[in-house]
Amino acid sequence: MNNRPQQRHILQICHGYGGPFLDYARQYASLFADTPYRVTTIFLSGEPSDEVVAACQSDEVIFLEYRSKALRGFKLRAIREIRRIVKTKDFSLCIAHRSKPAYIACLATRLPIIWVHHAYGAYDRLDRRLFAQAYRKRIQALAVSDSVRDTIRARLPNWPNERIQTLYYHIDIPAVQAQQFDRAEARQQLKLPQNAWIVGNVGRLHPDKDQATLIKGFAAALTDLPKNSCLAILGRGRLEKELKSLAIQLNISKRVFFVGEVPDARRYFKAFDVFVLSSDHEPFGMVLLEAMAAGVPVVSSDCGGAREVVDGAGQLFRQGDGLALSGCLVKASETGDSAVEEQQQAMRKKLINEFSDAAGKKRFWGLSMVAATA
Repeated sequence: MNNRPQQRHILQICHGYGGPFLDYARQYASLFADTPYRVTTIFLSGEPSDEVVAACQSDEVIFLEYRSKALRGFKLRAIREIRRIVKTKDFSLCIAHRSKPAYIACLATRLPIIWVHHAYGAYDRLDRRLFAQAYRKRIQALAVSDSVRDTIRARLPNWPNERIQTLYYHIDIPAVQAQQFDRAEARQQLKLPQNAWIVGNVGRLHPDKDQATLIKGFAAALTDLPKNSCLAILGRGRLEKELKSLAIQLNISKRVFFVGEVPDARRYFKAFDVFVLSSDHEPFGMVLLEAMAAGVPVVSSDCGGAREVVDGAGQLFRQGDGLALSGCLVKASETGDSAVEEQQQAMRKKLINEFSDAAGKKRFWGLSMVAATA
């Protein structure tokens, strides 16, 4: 592939750049750094932004500025626009994130398509399975964890395994670490006590994130934790009132800080003494990588792709088991400095070997699907 003399192009289509999807675009653009390939990233929705252009690290960024309503149904305008763009360059491959971009890519181009699956349930719907079947000669499915991959394989049993593979999320470790505040500054900005032993959590206040189990586990562990222990939850959502009521019922409301929505939350992870992901259905868990980059010990529910991230570098507990979580918290609080350093070394090693940009690039170019399509 790298021996081709002419410059070739990769098309990347994203629904928008909200939430984590800007970083997902960056991750996939980074796979083509220092290759003859140039990446054109298209955001179907969202206004033009110089910050987005810089952050997604693509050679060209195009904003189509559609509203979500305009992308429903057959998406004819978007299909026509993508078709026009494809004619302008010698594109070799299209990377489509989630369903709408994949539909548009299939209908607007004749390119091989890598359909990136960021969540479970992509093929629960019959119409989606039928669509994938209709375009199976051009589609390769790429999942963000083995857990997600296996659910896709179960839904598409007639597809060969090499057409449904895994590429983990990955981070630019030095860049993430350079953005992170030190412990004192992070706590000051989050208005958390400087002298506390802090359990941290970042995520939407939503049933999928199961902060209820986290609060119950923290309450159960409290008598065995340092006297100045507290729980900090960063995020907003429809369960905020319910979770606050739970903290009051358990008589720990003064120990639980609902910090609210925090932009660029990855910058504040050093405020925590331990980070907990309590989700009940986690495709991967990017926040775990960000906590590990900060050198913060991690505890996660044994669910979905989170096990693949934490296994060997942190503690796992049975999903929904508050007592098991409380035991993990007590163990984390009793860990001495030398053991913490060993944990940090294990996290650094796993980050570099499995979840760094370099590791992602090596894995990507080693996939049989890439050799078959690009």
